[in-house]
Amino acid sequence: MRHLGYELSSPSPSKARDGSISQAPETRPRQRVPQSRAVTTAKRIVKFLVPKRVLQEVAQYRKYKRAERPLYLKIRVLDGLGQHNKRAPETLAAAHSFLFVCSGNIMRSPMCEALMRQELAALPHTRVTVASAGLNASPGKLAHPWGLASAAQLGVSLEPHRATLLTLDMVNKADVIFAMDYHNQVELLCRYPGARERIFMLSAYAGNDYHSVEIRDPFYGDEEETMRCYRILQTCIRNLVSHLPSRMPQPDPQTAPRERGNKVSQ
Repeated sequence: MRHLGYELSSPSPSKARDGSISQAPETRPRQRVPQSRAVTTAKRIVKFLVPKRVLQEVAQYRKYKRAERPLYLKIRVLDGLGQHNKRAPETLAAAHSFLFVCSGNIMRSPMCEALMRQELAALPHTRVTVASAGLNASPGKLAHPWGLASAAQLGVSLEPHRATLLTLDMVNKADVIFAMDYHNQVELLCRYPGARERIFMLSAYAGNDYHSVEIRDPFYGDEEETMRCYRILQTCIRNLVSHLPSRMPQPDPQTAPRERGNKVSQ
């Protein structure tokens, strides 16, 4: 007999010595195996059979919003073919404004901004503007303590920094926008598709010895991880600035001396 999903066995009456019929002892229902146990077993089998790297990729994929997943897959496929993210802007000659973007604007992007301002201070004739922002920043938030400590060891102060939330106006004003990881890149491309040609991964300037496409968020690590991240960012910014064209003031052609057969070079 079935009742509410249980299988019950019908009790059988028994006779007493005096011939009267007594009720049989109550039987315990036989319960079905809970589905959660089967699911748990299946997951263990999958973990045993499927490589750990594949499981990590699946977990990463699930972190994206449904609308972002196709773009993420496309980017990863192109990366696998070496046709996408390890590219830098074709030319920086027309770039006058740089925007560094991460998630919270309290660790990576503010360090990039501070490092680039420091490098540009030695190039007074290179006129560019630099800014940083976070896709999910809490405006006014201080730099992370790990970031403050690690930056100080590299001779950079993040004490004055306050987090800024990325806006459409900032995106429109930037000639070049640098993302740090896939989440930044996918979110930028989904929010601002018109800026696609101006969005790049900063790791393009990390050097030949750096093989990852992402510069991962040290927020999920520790202070040692933050220092490693900042050293990578330092390399990126130095390489980026070295690619900037010199913007020395051009001489006035009416007042400049003319020399036959000679070209004026910078």
